[in-house]
Amino acid sequence: MKRFIAAALALCALPLAAQQDAQKEIERYRQLLADGNPAELLEMRGEGLWKQKRGPKNVSLEQCDLGIGAGKIEGAYAQLPRYFADVDRVMDAESRIVHCQMSLQGFTREELTRRPYSLTQGERQTDHEALTAYVVGLSRGVKVALPQGHPKEKESYLRGEKMFFYKGGPYDFACSTCHGVDGQRIRLQDLPNFQKPDNAQRAFTTWPAYRVSQGAMRTMQWRLYDCFRQQRFPELAFLSQASVDLITYMGVKAQGGTMDSPAIKR
Repeated sequence: MKRFIAAALALCALPLAAQQDAQKEIERYRQLLADGNPAELLEMRGEGLWKQKRGPKNVSLEQCDLGIGAGKIEGAYAQLPRYFADVDRVMDAESRIVHCQMSLQGFTREELTRRPYSLTQGERQTDHEALTAYVVGLSRGVKVALPQGHPKEKESYLRGEKMFFYKGGPYDFACSTCHGVDGQRIRLQDLPNFQKPDNAQRAFTTWPAYRVSQGAMRTMQWRLYDCFRQQRFPELAFLSQASVDLITYMGVKAQGGTMDSPAIKR
C-alpha cells in the first residue's frame, strides 16, 4: 500500500515520458497484487451468504434466477443487464440480487437498499458487496454478451447512451467528458474512451474492483454513484433506472470483452 501511494506521488511530478514509464511500473504492481487480491476473501464470504438460509422465509439464494436459469450463476454476470419477464424490466446484476433476496428470502427493499456500500476504510464490507463479489467472480473468463433482442433492452441502451453524452451540473460535465475522448487521465487513473471497443472492454470487464486506496471492493453501482459525485450531479440512486441504463450502454459497448473481475484498481 505504501509503495503504491509513493508511486502515485512520484508520478504526478514527472515529465510525460517518465510518467509513462512510471505508469508501467504501477501496472506491474497491480498485477503483483492481483495474485493475492483481497476481494477473493469477500467472494468466499459472498458464497457463504448465497448458500445460507436467511431472511423471514429462511431460505438460501440458490434458486435465484440471474437470467440463465434458476440456480445458475456461472457466466450470468457477463450477460447483465438484461430483460426479466417476471418483473417486466431490465435489471443489472445488483438489482437482480436484491430482487432475489426480496422474492426468495422475504427481505424488504428498504432494509436491503438502506446502506448497500461500506463507507469508510477498515469498515466491514456489506452483505450486498459480498454477494456481488461472489456472483461476478463466477464470470471470470466469460465473454461479455449482453442481450439486445427485447425492445426494453434496446430502450435501456438508448437511454443509457443519451445519459452518457448529457452535459449538466456546475461544470457542464458528461460521462463522455472523461470517457468519450482519447488521452484523458485523472490522477493515476487512465480514463478509457468508451467509443473504442478495446477501451470499453478493458473498463467494463474489470468492475467490480478492489480499490487499494480504499481497502474495499467496489461494485459497478458504486462506481457510477462516485462518478456522479465527482461531476457534482445529483446523487445517483442505488438501483435506479438511470444506473441500470448506463450499465447497459457500457456493457453493450464492451461486447466480446472477457470478464476479469473483481480486479485491482488504485
